[in-house]
Amino acid sequence: GNVAKVTCLVQTFKASLTSAQQSALQIPLTKTSAAKWSGLTGGVTIRNGVEFSTLTPSQVAAAKAIISNAAGITEDEGWDEFNQINLGDAYLGSIGGSAYGTGKYTIAILGDPALEGTWMLQFGGHGYAQNITYKDGVAVSGSPMLQGTEPKAWTFAGEDYAPLAQEHMVMTTLLGSLSTAQLATAKLTSPMTDVMLGAGKDGQFPTTKAGVKLSTLSTASQNNFLSALHPWLNDLPYDLKTRLLSIYTSEMADTYISYSGNPTATSGNPNSFLMRDGDYVRIDGPSVWIEFMVKKGTLFTNDVQYQTIYRDHTRDYNGL
Repeated sequence: GNVAKVTCLVQTFKASLTSAQQSALQIPLTKTSAAKWSGLTGGVTIRNGVEFSTLTPSQVAAAKAIISNAAGITEDEGWDEFNQINLGDAYLGSIGGSAYGTGKYTIAILGDPALEGTWMLQFGGHGYAQNITYKDGVAVSGSPMLQGTEPKAWTFAGEDYAPLAQEHMVMTTLLGSLSTAQLATAKLTSPMTDVMLGAGKDGQFPTTKAGVKLSTLSTASQNNFLSALHPWLNDLPYDLKTRLLSIYTSEMADTYISYSGNPTATSGNPNSFLMRDGDYVRIDGPSVWIEFMVKKGTLFTNDVQYQTIYRDHTRDYNGL
């Protein structure tokens, strides 16, 4: 993401709005305003900014131009993933009604979008929340970030979608590479019914790390851990992704993997993980925090949905 271009696109978009819409789009950057994001349905009633449904097609295109230039460009990640999850809500709307839809997504600017000072870009909707913080013309934080899909894969208007398939695959590969003894160490004592640090849970990282420590794992498992970071970090601008990956790699030895559920967990078999309601995995490092949760579907009760969270112990909202 070229920050100068993103800033320019924000100004172009803002100029196309009414004064009332401009006041909704751009608000002061505070800890309270930054924390107002969600993965639930509800559009702008539970989020900052302007809702796509209130915009003209050309204004929606201008908003999406901001997102496509701010987010990562890897296939199935970043902008592509946002677009797939957004389009997925049209599919849900065709089944579940008016609470769902591509128009229920929002974009907001917190602070003054300039190449000096600190400001934030927020965008999201049902199953998606992204918070990118810029400081003096550089993207410095891409967390908190939430993504969810229901169902886990679908076909709509002749296209196949599975936007969190990569996240699922890297986590099952990581878990499958643990030995039976390591899996026993990694298992959490209590079941998880939801991600632990979703919306409204800022700064509530557990004081004690649970699970198995990366320094005790094989080189193969450590490489699988590094690979597991990519589907989340690839959602971010390339320079930010590169910087964070370097930090998380340097902190790998002190990072932990834990899981709950997964009753069929079998060493050497990635396919035995993350397949049913209650299956959960967590990465918890000095900085990095990632959760992947499998839950029973809300609309598709015979299927499962995926929920994921990416945070950073010190860098959420750039430490606001």
